[in-house]
Amino acid sequence: MSLPVALRPEAQADVLAARRWYENQREGLGDAFEERLDEVFARISKMPELCEVVLRGVRRGKLRRFPYLVYYRVFTDRIEVIGVLHGSRNPLVWQDRVREDRE
Repeated sequence: MSLPVALRPEAQADVLAARRWYENQREGLGDAFEERLDEVFARISKMPELCEVVLRGVRRGKLRRFPYLVYYRVFTDRIEVIGVLHGSRNPLVWQDRVREDRE
């Protein structure tokens, strides 16, 4: 059984910013980025525990071809994407999002 993938508003903003950046580099590259992202979403939807846990139940999936990581949590009814961030970004960006949930 597959779980639906839901992006938090911050994750949606991450995706839009990355897609825009790639599209500005070369026409069609933004579409390619989004296709690779959809592949990750499909994989984690079918096998939520596929990726490693990196902090407090947060898992990290990797995109092919692009240096981006998908941070997500698995719930009984859905997969919640916390962030879609470049691999060289400071991990505090997504960790702060997790901390905010606990407050």
